[in-house]
Amino acid sequence: MDFIDLYAGIGGFRFAFGGNGANCVFSSEWNKYAQITYNAFHGDVPFGDIHEKKDIENDIPNHDILVAGFPCQPFSLAGVSKKNSLGRLHGFDDPTQGTEFFKIKEILRIKRPSAFLLENVKNLKSHDKGNTFNIICEALDDANYTYDTNIIDGAHWVPQHRERIYFIGFHKDLNITKEEIKELFPKPPKERIYDLAEIIMPEEEMQRKYGQKYTLGLGTWNSLKRHKENHAKKGNGFGFNLIQKPFRGKITRTMSARYYKDGAEILIEQNGEIPRRITPLEACKLQGFPKSCYDFFNGNLEQPVSDVQAYKQFGNSIAFPVVNEIAKNMTNFIRENRLLEKNNILKAI
Repeated sequence: MDFIDLYAGIGGFRFAFGGNGANCVFSSEWNKYAQITYNAFHGDVPFGDIHEKKDIENDIPNHDILVAGFPCQPFSLAGVSKKNSLGRLHGFDDPTQGTEFFKIKEILRIKRPSAFLLENVKNLKSHDKGNTFNIICEALDDANYTYDTNIIDGAHWVPQHRERIYFIGFHKDLNITKEEIKELFPKPPKERIYDLAEIIMPEEEMQRKYGQKYTLGLGTWNSLKRHKENHAKKGNGFGFNLIQKPFRGKITRTMSARYYKDGAEILIEQNGEIPRRITPLEACKLQGFPKSCYDFFNGNLEQPVSDVQAYKQFGNSIAFPVVNEIAKNMTNFIRENRLLEKNNILKAI
């Protein structure tokens, strides 16, 4: 079972599908720092800009599953009329033309893998009053796939609110129903895999190992407090989020790619007035990444990139246990229903 890993980031999807018996035959990630971490994690440097692969038929390897955490871009509706009796829009009239998603659609259409898994932010569904989501759905229909979507909060698995929308799809020729696809989305476990108290480093150890390295500067802390006070006067709750002791059972806000700036969404209480950011190792654990990654951030191995880049990468990444469950369900379903054999026969007809 072969898969390709597009808009790969640091390879969370690759851990998931590779760990469930699938073989990565191609990966693509344009960010040079993410490429470095991906290589450290997987021993493989992803190809750069996927748009340089212009001949999809010959430049993209054959694969059974396409996975992608694709960037969301606005789709221009200027000059795009509604579908008429001549069929759906295509070619240069395609409203996804010029976007990152267009490349995914074209790979699906031309290479026709058995299945795909796509991931994006929850707000994709409401973006541009729902137009973006509707255009993506039409594009997947045009590529000849049956699919379903689900918004899943990673907080059921890890102690972090992280709502993301997932698309699971199968080629229409395989006759997989939406009801069957719905069953592939994971059910929340009875207990989280990780508790925040197991992730946050004890304060004495933190001081011994890092000193004040991750403690906010006084100027930053005062600025965050003023910002929160100003919003409080306006009657809203915007501002920093301080996780106070005891940590057991608590859930953080969503870690974002901007975390490196001031750590505002996840600040950790410590002795003294000024809190600290989480460390890159704690960020790795908060996303539920495999333990094989820990050595790159706990001092056993050289950290592949700076703290700033590590924060950006984990902030842009996935809650790994969620995707791992999806990967397990999808690969088992494909094996049990012998879908690879069926798809290969249909491609040959």
